[in-house]
Amino acid sequence: MTLIKSISGIRGTIGGKAGDALTPTDIVKFTTAFGLWVIEQTGKRKIIVGRDARISGEMVRNLVVGTLQGLGIDVIDLGLSTTPTVEIAVPDENAGGGIIITASHNPKQWNALKLLNHDGEFINDADGKKVLEIAESTETDFANVDDLGKVTIDDSYLQKHINKILALPLVNVDAIRKANFKIVIDCVNSSGGIFIPALLKALGVVTVHELYCIPDGQFPHNPEPLPENITEICKEVVRKNADLGIVVDPDVDRLCFVSEDGNPFGEEYTLVAVADYILKNQKGNTVSNLSSTRALRDVTEEAGGEYHASAVGEVNVVNLMKSSNAVIGGEGNGGVIYPELHYGRDALVGIALFLTHLAKFGKPVSHLRASYPSYFISKNKITLTPEMDIDGLLLKVEMKYKDQLHSTIDGLKIEFDKQWVHLRRSNTEPIIRIYSEAGSETAAEGLANKIIVDIKEILSI
Repeated sequence: MTLIKSISGIRGTIGGKAGDALTPTDIVKFTTAFGLWVIEQTGKRKIIVGRDARISGEMVRNLVVGTLQGLGIDVIDLGLSTTPTVEIAVPDENAGGGIIITASHNPKQWNALKLLNHDGEFINDADGKKVLEIAESTETDFANVDDLGKVTIDDSYLQKHINKILALPLVNVDAIRKANFKIVIDCVNSSGGIFIPALLKALGVVTVHELYCIPDGQFPHNPEPLPENITEICKEVVRKNADLGIVVDPDVDRLCFVSEDGNPFGEEYTLVAVADYILKNQKGNTVSNLSSTRALRDVTEEAGGEYHASAVGEVNVVNLMKSSNAVIGGEGNGGVIYPELHYGRDALVGIALFLTHLAKFGKPVSHLRASYPSYFISKNKITLTPEMDIDGLLLKVEMKYKDQLHSTIDGLKIEFDKQWVHLRRSNTEPIIRIYSEAGSETAAEGLANKIIVDIKEILSI
């Protein structure tokens, strides 16, 4: 069993012993800490709650809502929802924060409490540590019976979210409708099965073939939208003679596409394509994290903007987007952050912007993909002994490549012209993750292997 306490929330497997997994005891403990933090930080006694459709969601929701009521906090419960929808609802309802009950792309045995501040954005490092500190140290006085929080069920935010997307100047419903797209969708039997068909209907898409859109939490395959997990929709796009396929993860903040020929568009290129469309209509800067494809930088610089790379983590991307005044940003895992709507990864707005882009492009999806610089990312890891000084090891690698352009804001990233390698220590196990990118799969793997050899040589000295 696993329980991971991080700055942005609490994630774990369901069942087992308290403190070792995400048990009812742990859910109450950390919900209490977050509720107290919200009151302390904002003075507000209102929190938005929403969940994906995973099997344990109702159980976790009942514990979360009951605990917040016990603290005298009013709850607006969005029910089955998406991460970006809850993010939008928090400031709209003038709430002190939000809790999204989802383990994102993790398998069905996992669940989590994702924690949002009063802006509807993930809490930062300092605030996350404060919540964890409260959880371990505070003796709580719960509310008297006359002061218990009230619960309001609000199912209006599906339509509110869609309406906000339709109102965006760069979303062109007429162009999408005229394109008469035929689309296959895979919503992994979670809340995307409610939200994606509704969005496509609002965008004027008539022909939608649904795969796994029953929100019962019975994930038909690994829910992370990687090429090896989406083989069925790739075949279905060809069988249905569809224009494209759309895949989302259980909480609908990650997005990937399938081309009309059945080949994955590549989740790294979701953000690249959407950014390309935005930059064609609005000059500005972009942001992604250090482990995301260089293609975004190429597209940005070609459009006359500046590209910036942040440390890994959505909150880090958002902070850099704000400071660099970026018009679009996100992560190479299929996460699109469009600040015109809100500062959070949002597959729904990503779909609307991509379909507008495709409609105006006027050619098949595979042609759009071929119009972008082609890079390949290789993902590797090297296991070390638990007592190994990983930071010291990374410093030695940095010194070996001190004459190369490099960054140490998050591990070590070294650039070799248009190739790069990024080394990051794991927060949960004694390993170094090694991501490398080059113009071919062979070159990317060769670069990773070169660094692995360097590490082994350093360790043998």
